[in-house]
Amino acid sequence: MSFAPLRQAAVRSVRQSVMTSRMSLPLTGLTSRRMYSATTDDNKPPSSDDKKAEDQQAATNEEKAAPPSPEDEMKLKLAEKDKKLAELQDAYLRCLADQENIRERSRKELASAKEFAIQKFAKDLLDTVDILNMALSSVPENLRTKESAAAAAAEVNMADQLTNLYTGVSMTESELVKTLKRHGVDRHDPQGETFDPNLHQALFQAPMPDKEPGTIFSVQKLGYTIKGRVLRPAQVGVVAEAK
Repeated sequence: MSFAPLRQAAVRSVRQSVMTSRMSLPLTGLTSRRMYSATTDDNKPPSSDDKKAEDQQAATNEEKAAPPSPEDEMKLKLAEKDKKLAELQDAYLRCLADQENIRERSRKELASAKEFAIQKFAKDLLDTVDILNMALSSVPENLRTKESAAAAAAEVNMADQLTNLYTGVSMTESELVKTLKRHGVDRHDPQGETFDPNLHQALFQAPMPDKEPGTIFSVQKLGYTIKGRVLRPAQVGVVAEAK
C-alpha cells in the first residue's frame, strides 16, 4: 500500500490553512481595533459643557411643556399695564406743554393786537391832521394874535383870510368824517326826530307851541355809532308838553 496520495493531501491541507491564516490576520486586527475604539468612545464620560447644554435643553423643554401659572400671567398683565400707563402719562405731559405754549402765544398775540389796534385808524387820521395844518397855515402870522390882527386890520383883507380859514377847517371836518366812516363810525344828526332814550341824551326840555311834544328841536352834540352800536348818544333839547 502506497502513502504518497495521503501525504500530498495532507500537504495541500496545511498550505490552505496557512494561506487562510495569513489572509485573516489583517482583517482580524482592524476589526479588533475598531471594536476597541467604539467601546472606548461609548465608555468615555460626558464633559461639563455637554452636561450644561443638556441641562439647559431640559429646562427649556420643561418651560415649554409647563403652562404659565396664574401669578406669572398676572405679572405679565401688570407689566403691560405699567408700560401703557407710562406711555399715556408721557402723551398727557406733552399735551399739557403744547397747550401752555398755545396759551402763551395767544397772550402775546392778543397783547400785540391791543397795542396796535388803532394803527390803521391813526394812519388814516394823518391826512386830516395835514389838512388842518394847511388851514392854520393859511392865516398870516400878523393875524394870529389880537394885537397884531388889530394893527394889520387896515392893511389885510380880513374877508379873504376868514374865507380861507373856513374852507380849510371845513375840509378838515369832511376828511375826518370820511375817516371815521371807513372805520365803521357813523355820525347822526337827530334834528326833528322823536326822542329815543337809546340814541339820545336829553339835556333840557322846553315847550314849543309849533312842535309836537317829545320832538328834538335842538342838537348840542351830534351822535355817533360804531358798527350799529351807540358810541356816543346825541345831546339834545326836547320839546316838553304844554301846561
